[in-house]
Amino acid sequence: MTTVGKILVVFIMGFSLVLSAISTMVFTTSKNWKDATQAERKKVGDLTAQLRDANARTEAAQKDLEAQKAAFDAQTKQLNDKIASVEAQNVLAQNQITTARSQVAEAQQSAKVALEEAEARRNETLQLREQKSAVEKQGNEFKLHTADLNDKIRELERALETATKNNSDLRERVAKFSSLLRSQGLSDDISQIKGLESPPPVVGQVKRVDATNRKLEASIGSNDGLVPGHELYLFRTSPRPEYIGKAEVLSVDPNQAVMQVIGNTYQGKKIQEGDIVSSTIKPRL
Repeated sequence: MTTVGKILVVFIMGFSLVLSAISTMVFTTSKNWKDATQAERKKVGDLTAQLRDANARTEAAQKDLEAQKAAFDAQTKQLNDKIASVEAQNVLAQNQITTARSQVAEAQQSAKVALEEAEARRNETLQLREQKSAVEKQGNEFKLHTADLNDKIRELERALETATKNNSDLRERVAKFSSLLRSQGLSDDISQIKGLESPPPVVGQVKRVDATNRKLEASIGSNDGLVPGHELYLFRTSPRPEYIGKAEVLSVDPNQAVMQVIGNTYQGKKIQEGDIVSSTIKPRL
């Protein structure tokens, strides 16, 4: 029930009480009923007029109430529309916030990946700088080494030129010496000339001795560095160590040599197979 309705109810109840009071007074008094009736009619007329005024005011209040209610409904609808709009905006804002959070998370992940890539590239750049520095250092060393090699090449070229010239001079001198040796009836074979040099350090055994006990075959040869003209010592180790003599190489094969005893053997001893032939073991006489 609205406020105006409550007012009307109270007003009607009050009016009913007034009428009841009037009726009671009419029945309880014995005045002039005509005057009283007229008076009461006047009162009734006044009350009726008051009632009409009250009804008019009530209708006006009802209309005002309805107008206010319409305005209230309009305002309520407007507020509900605003609330719906705000709620829709809130939903949209929430969605935007969710989207923004997702974008922020993706951006953070992208930033993290970008930072990791940047760190990796920075490390790679540092490595490349170190490698570049090492390469530059190697390049400088290579340039210095190249310069040294060029200097050595120039020195070797000069040395080669000198050696070529010396070789040419030596060839001429060798040719002259060879011609001189042949003119004197001597051999210019280099192997025979080498025989005049000291023999290499060798140790072998006597494999065979001829009947004259002057020539023998030894188990060492050109593979061991022997050439005709080398002189070796002869020894015996059994039954006791003893010196036998000295022999000269006459001819050589890769694995054997033919030798001839120089002079006489020590104390006329006979050479036997198995005796030692050596250039390193010298006699103690």
